[in-house]
Amino acid sequence: MENRQTEQAYSLYKPLLFSLAYRMLGSVMDAEDVVQEAFFTLYKSGSDHIHNMKAYMCKIVTNRCLELLRSTSKQREVYVGTWLPEPLVTTASDETDPMQSYLQKESVTTAYLLLLQQLSYVERAVFLLREAMQYDYDEIADIVGKSSANCRQIFHRAKRSLSVKGVSDTSDRSDLEKATNLVEQFMHALTTGDAARLMKFLSIDAVLLADGGGKVKALTQPLHGHLSISESISSVLKKWPGSFTCRIAMVNGLPGIVVYKDTIMWSVFSFMIRDGRITNLYFVVNPDKLTHVQ
Repeated sequence: MENRQTEQAYSLYKPLLFSLAYRMLGSVMDAEDVVQEAFFTLYKSGSDHIHNMKAYMCKIVTNRCLELLRSTSKQREVYVGTWLPEPLVTTASDETDPMQSYLQKESVTTAYLLLLQQLSYVERAVFLLREAMQYDYDEIADIVGKSSANCRQIFHRAKRSLSVKGVSDTSDRSDLEKATNLVEQFMHALTTGDAARLMKFLSIDAVLLADGGGKVKALTQPLHGHLSISESISSVLKKWPGSFTCRIAMVNGLPGIVVYKDTIMWSVFSFMIRDGRITNLYFVVNPDKLTHVQ
């Protein structure tokens, strides 16, 4: 009986719990581990004492994420260069997967995840539980171990501190098709290494953020301007002519690009797009953040 209840809870709540953990941590692998640990805890403890399974599992996952963030805070402080979240890469064949169907409806874009990083760990938890999961303050208070009034204050403080205006998840299908077309054109320019062609798809004040994590050579500071970005990308590609191939994928819920060097998966691009131009490019080349990408 307990095994069946655990399996039912796993099937029902795994997508929601992964979404919560991923947005808390910015790591696909850590989020998967946290969710697995949560269900193992449920399996060991049984469910007879649980009155609200969803709230109970969210509490386990939230607290485990907070523990993990606190234990790894020093690693983040000494991280080499720009930190970007692990890219969440899916393909069209994943659309029938309940997990992917759920995530497509959630705010998991790279830009959104970076905004969440501006919050403290507890602020992030309270904000997500309220804004994304629509919990009331009494439920949030029970999950994070603070008073309802305190959680209300934390939420409003977190919301004020986030500059979310103008960040689009491109959830509208027509916008998504336009974004896919733009990224496809950018990808074709990418394979040629033609700086002038690349520049056509970038906004004048575009920004490139690269994450090598000190493991491989990458920009350690943001690169600004469509000219600088296109020339920088072009110069990298021209060092290894003919070595690169690319494919379009859904990266954090929006069209992105997976890049292969000599048939080996090398990097992932995700984008922020406004008014038909790429305004932000997020370039993850840290191999530790790409082990789950095919």
